[in-house]
Amino acid sequence: MNADMSFPGARILVVEDDMMIAMLVEDMLADLGCQVVGPASNLTNAMALAREDGPFSAAILDVNLGVESVFPAADLLRAQGVPLIFCTGYGDGGLREADKACTVLRKPYRASELGEALTAALTSA
Repeated sequence: MNADMSFPGARILVVEDDMMIAMLVEDMLADLGCQVVGPASNLTNAMALAREDGPFSAAILDVNLGVESVFPAADLLRAQGVPLIFCTGYGDGGLREADKACTVLRKPYRASELGEALTAALTSA
């Protein structure tokens, strides 16, 4: 990871249903100086955090949350002006047209890729 990549104080909402991945993302974000909100493992929890725990500097959203889609939470966060980073094993093919301009991290991803995605999301905000 680039030593210059640091986001002290950035509040990042994490929505991820795989707890091992969520823990890894939390560790990577902590190494980048971020404050992690969540992780939310389902749509209900993601919506609650989006409504009650903002503001957020950015949100990292797993596209598929079991049988649910993260898109209702993405819409709520977008309406709040939160930059979105989508995580998926399917690339941008699983995104709606409205989401294709957002940063996409293809699973599995490394800390350096997460840092680059955060840089892109936070500088475009």
